[in-house]
Amino acid sequence: MYDALYSEIDDLRFWNKILRDQVSAFESGEKYLRIIEECNKAREADARTIRRLEGEIEKERREKSKSFEIWYNTCSEIAEKYDKLMLKHRELHDKYIKKCREVYALKTKLEKEKEKSNFLKNKNKKNYKNSSMPSSMSPNHEIIHNSREKTGKKPGGQPGHEHHGRKEHKATKIIVLPPPEEYKNSSRYVSTGNVIKKQKISVRVVTDVVEYVTPEYRDKKTGQRVHAEFPEGLKEDVTYDSSVKALAYMINNDLYTSIDKTKVFLEEVTHGELSLSTGFICGLSKEFSEKTEEEREKIFREMMDSEILHSDFTFSRVSGKQASVIITATNDAVLYQERSKKGDEGVKGSPVENYEGILVSDHESALIKHGSKNQECLAHILRYAKDGIENEPDKTWHGLLCKWIAKSIAYWENIDKGKKQYKKKEANLLIGELESILGKAKEEYEYEPPSRYFRAGYNTYKRMTEDIEDYILFLRNPKVPPTNNLAERCARKIKRKGHQVIAFRTEEGFGFFCDGKTIIETARNKGENIYDAIVRCFA
Repeated sequence: MYDALYSEIDDLRFWNKILRDQVSAFESGEKYLRIIEECNKAREADARTIRRLEGEIEKERREKSKSFEIWYNTCSEIAEKYDKLMLKHRELHDKYIKKCREVYALKTKLEKEKEKSNFLKNKNKKNYKNSSMPSSMSPNHEIIHNSREKTGKKPGGQPGHEHHGRKEHKATKIIVLPPPEEYKNSSRYVSTGNVIKKQKISVRVVTDVVEYVTPEYRDKKTGQRVHAEFPEGLKEDVTYDSSVKALAYMINNDLYTSIDKTKVFLEEVTHGELSLSTGFICGLSKEFSEKTEEEREKIFREMMDSEILHSDFTFSRVSGKQASVIITATNDAVLYQERSKKGDEGVKGSPVENYEGILVSDHESALIKHGSKNQECLAHILRYAKDGIENEPDKTWHGLLCKWIAKSIAYWENIDKGKKQYKKKEANLLIGELESILGKAKEEYEYEPPSRYFRAGYNTYKRMTEDIEDYILFLRNPKVPPTNNLAERCARKIKRKGHQVIAFRTEEGFGFFCDGKTIIETARNKGENIYDAIVRCFA
């Protein structure tokens, strides 16, 4: 215990000694001077450190400045090189874009020229199969074969086939050939009771001339010359009756022979007995037109009352200008009407203008406005489809449409000929098939739009889509024919006359010809003898 106490006292004495020495040092000023000296040394050391650090900072600043300058110069060089490179690349890019545009323009032009070339090539290939051009206008066209399949049999009647000989005529003279004596008086031959007949037919033209003769008298008082009245119609010294007029008129207007050739033919066939003037033959058209006015009005009224009416326009030339004809036809009658223009003006005054029945036409805009319902001529659509197959080979809907038209027309013909009965279910299947074909056309045209040089296929698709009922009416009503061939065939008669005359001299003469064709074609449709019908009109 005492040891610990003495140890603690020693420690206190030790610390007391230290504190006294420190107080003495402060009191004497030594400590203060030493602190100041140490502070000065520390300040000097700090100043040296600051100067060293400032030097290092300056050195680092200079290094950084130099590095920045190097970096800036390097970046400037890189930027300058980059700008030059980009300028070069931009120039190359502009040249590339320019070349691309030139190539694109050339390819576009080439594609257009290819389309134009294909269009012109296919236009040059147009014939009676894929356009409205008649076969007579296609020089050196191939033979139109029938649809019968070859069987390998020889042509002509087959064994067991009933013989169909030439038509026998009423004999004007009978010559009996006596049997040879070896047959008649021989016991070897026995008569069968049959008579073998063979006719030889010849023709000759005979001119019957009836001459009326009467004495003439003179009045002594007045000097007037008088004689018996001649039969009606005998005004000239020589008068031709209706048979001569009908023959000359038929040759000129129905057989499409020129007036001069008609005159020559009649002279030759009568051995010079019948020599008509060209003026007389030319005037027959006007006379025939005037005498058949009532009959044409009757035909007009019959057409207005018909359930189905066919109509079409065709063209000819009159005095160097184009003229048109509106044709209206039924199964029994045909009406030709001359017009200066087609369209709405051509429809005026025709049965089509106020017609309320079913109208069959070729989708002429002026015609489809009339009638309660319309049937588009599928023969025209078939030609458009065949034309589309050649001009748009990448599309398939044209071929499908051709097959559908052939199948649908065959179905209608079987019903019309009584080979099968009309069934609404079968007709609806055909209608549905057409709708799917038009859907196929929509897909193909949306994927690849039509060419600017050939839009006939696209236009056909659009028309059929917008007015599909105009193309399937014959399937809903079997009385309606699917084609306008009835009027189309009548239009060919105008074309044939146009080829013969090249151009009619006057509109009046063209109208007279149309009036005459109305009577002739109506008689032909009714199965009448054309010559007798013309004679009756001239009488």
